[in-house]
Amino acid sequence: MLVQLNRQSGARDFTATATDLPINPASLPATSGPLPVVAVLGPAGRVAGLAEHLPSGWSTRRPADIDDLAPDELVLFAAATVREVAMARRVLPSRTTIVALVEEDAPAELVAAVLTAGADACVRGGQPAILASHLVACRRRQMADRWTRLNVQERH
Repeated sequence: MLVQLNRQSGARDFTATATDLPINPASLPATSGPLPVVAVLGPAGRVAGLAEHLPSGWSTRRPADIDDLAPDELVLFAAATVREVAMARRVLPSRTTIVALVEEDAPAELVAAVLTAGADACVRGGQPAILASHLVACRRRQMADRWTRLNVQERH
C-alpha cells in the first residue's frame, strides 16, 4: 500500500504532514500487566478522537480532579496552564507522566513554562494521531525509566 507522506491539506508551512496515519501496533512493545490509561483533565473537545488513535487496549478516562488520579496513569492536561501543571507535579508521585496540550499557535514562552513547571512533554495543536504518538512515546520512556531504576537497584 502506498501512502503519500507529503500530502498537504492546507496552507500550513512547517507543520507535520500525514497526520491521519495510524500508529503501527507491531512497533509497540509487548506489555504485561495493566494496560495504559490516559487521564484527561480539561475540555473534552480538545481531545476528541484521541481514543481511536491510541493502541489497542489503551483507554482514556475523565477524572473528577487531581485527587482522582492514579500514579501509573498518563495525565493529559488539555488546554494546559502553568499553574495546573505545577500543582499536579507537586501533588502527584514523580513516576506519574504529565503531558501538557497547548494551542497550535501557543508562544514558545508558554511551552517552556509548562515544561519548567513539571510537564514531561508539551504538545502543540492536538491532532489526535500526533497526540497519540506523543503519549505512546511518553509511555515508552516511562517504562524504560522503570527498567533502568530496577537495574540500578540490583547492583546495590
